[in-house]
Amino acid sequence: MALSDSVTTCLSQSVHYAICKLGFEKKDTYDINNILSGNGEVCWQAVTEHVCYLESDQSVDYMKSIRLLGPVCESVNLYFKSLTKEQFVIQYASWFHWTNCTEVFLEVFDVLQRTQATEVALGLMKLTSCLERALGDVYLLKGIDCPFLLRDLLASEQLADVFGQAVMNVLRVFIGSPYGLNLRNVLWHGFASPEEIPAKYCAMLLFLTAGLGQLLQTYLLQTERVLVHRPYVLFISLEELDAFPDLNNETLSIAEELVKLSSFVLKTMLPFWIAALTAFKQSRYADCVILLLPQLEVGLRLLFTTTNKCPNRLLTAESSALYTTFDEMLAKHLDNEEVNQLPVVLEEPAMASDFLWDFLNHQEGPRIRDRLSHGEINLETFPREVANQIVGFAITILCRFSDEDMFSLKEHMAIKPLMNCASCYRSRFHPISRLKKQVLECMKSIYLWPELPKVPEEQVQTIKGLEGNSEANTLIFTISEIISQLQHYMPQNCCSSDDPINSVLTERLLMELCDTRICTLYSPRPVLEVVVVLRKISTQCHQVSQQVIASAGLRYTQWVNKTLRSRQRHNYLRMLNSIKFLSPVLKLILVLITLELISVHSVCKKNPFDYQQYLKFLKSVLQYTENLVTYTSPEKNKWDETMELTKKALIKIRKISDRKLMLMHLA
Repeated sequence: MALSDSVTTCLSQSVHYAICKLGFEKKDTYDINNILSGNGEVCWQAVTEHVCYLESDQSVDYMKSIRLLGPVCESVNLYFKSLTKEQFVIQYASWFHWTNCTEVFLEVFDVLQRTQATEVALGLMKLTSCLERALGDVYLLKGIDCPFLLRDLLASEQLADVFGQAVMNVLRVFIGSPYGLNLRNVLWHGFASPEEIPAKYCAMLLFLTAGLGQLLQTYLLQTERVLVHRPYVLFISLEELDAFPDLNNETLSIAEELVKLSSFVLKTMLPFWIAALTAFKQSRYADCVILLLPQLEVGLRLLFTTTNKCPNRLLTAESSALYTTFDEMLAKHLDNEEVNQLPVVLEEPAMASDFLWDFLNHQEGPRIRDRLSHGEINLETFPREVANQIVGFAITILCRFSDEDMFSLKEHMAIKPLMNCASCYRSRFHPISRLKKQVLECMKSIYLWPELPKVPEEQVQTIKGLEGNSEANTLIFTISEIISQLQHYMPQNCCSSDDPINSVLTERLLMELCDTRICTLYSPRPVLEVVVVLRKISTQCHQVSQQVIASAGLRYTQWVNKTLRSRQRHNYLRMLNSIKFLSPVLKLILVLITLELISVHSVCKKNPFDYQQYLKFLKSVLQYTENLVTYTSPEKNKWDETMELTKKALIKIRKISDRKLMLMHLA
């Protein structure tokens, strides 16, 4: 029997007791009219009196509070069930406007009428996400930087000032505190199965959210303040997320079979998987991903705890310990410094870990789980493209952990393209990957220079001190010399002896170099520090290119319209001559950046080295590009100084190249 079959709960004994039993021990029937005024408003004093406090330090006694609030929650649940949708909308819809997600809360009311366990859990996840975002907006009425963690947000003085400390303590019994029910975390991290979340707690949070809206309205009227909602995070460049082909109904039908048979799926969690696939087919893409991400986490946690021989970590941690979450499961080492064995079990560790890091963790990636769970994304407009990638990845994991007798399903023509895409996946949002993207974008920008509008050659007078003199020839010679030194580390047949500069410094060469496979998983610290500097250099080069393009266009228009003064015309012609030499210099720097990246990564894999000296060289190149940005800006427009600066920089690069080439030899 698979281990996933033997697991009956992922809640520890004490957490299971708190969520599933404690709030049901007090059998009293609570009169809903005690906490509802005649016009349907929440009587907060009657609610807060059910929160108990420890005699020792007057902090919340969560266990006693859960027990006392249990009958209140049941009464609220029954009260909502007694209302029609029209009655609920008339009575409560306006009190949810402060959340900027009124429709989500009305949808939760519908869910409570059906009392289908999976829907209740999904509704609670969406409710807590939207509530957290709204509370963050309220926090910003008084504070500056909104806390990232719900726990810290609910414990803040700012929210206590608006709603009252007693009210915030009621909320903390249900969400945000590891000592309370902690419903948000046990659901979003995949610990609770559908049947382990009582519907009455979802009803109570719906009720409390309306009550918060009533309190907030009073506060805003008294203070004459206006609640401003932060804009949602938008997914841009969706094509960058395109790892798996578009999923059709045939693929999804096979996925439904895999879910029932894969050892990756805990049987108690099966309803979540089925609901996620159903949501995708119904174009409810946010629902699909909200349901699926916790299941990927709990499935990987099962593998993590099994392979690392720490089965106790499968369960929810007690309040004194940490959950085993994605961050720890994707780390190179365990907290005891032993090597994490999960990547080995995944067989394609780079693929699975790179994908998860890309979509969940990397700062420049979509960070889907964080943004969904903290309410930063508009659920109604969640893109299909993102959901398609998460479902596609999940299907490959299901296949990886399926029995051999499911060979026909895994080899199905609808599944094989997914497996092929998974096997060749490369990180898109690791700093190394972003550096490669930056370099290529910068090169494309520089390649636009020859197409820039410029005055006819016959109108361009020779500029004394630059064109046709020995300094210009020296620049070309120095560039050619550096290229010659670097040729051993470039692909073969990329250089012509007749024209070494134009035959080497090409977009094709950069694309070939950037296509070099570099393992981004667990990059050593020296590599990451070097990458930071290389990215800064690339950014400055791109800025120079954009400034040149903008200045060339503007000055040409002014030239044609004859609006340039004599000195400006002279400076414009100097710019046209300067960019002829600046173009190969910037291309050379981009090639250097890419070679540096490849070499430093290879060296760090083999043996440590004193990279501080190496960083000094890179920072000197960075200093040059920063000065270049200043001199080529529209405000400065100093082209003579630009060429003098470039000459000195090339001499330094050539002098240091011998030392740097030693690094490449080590690689």
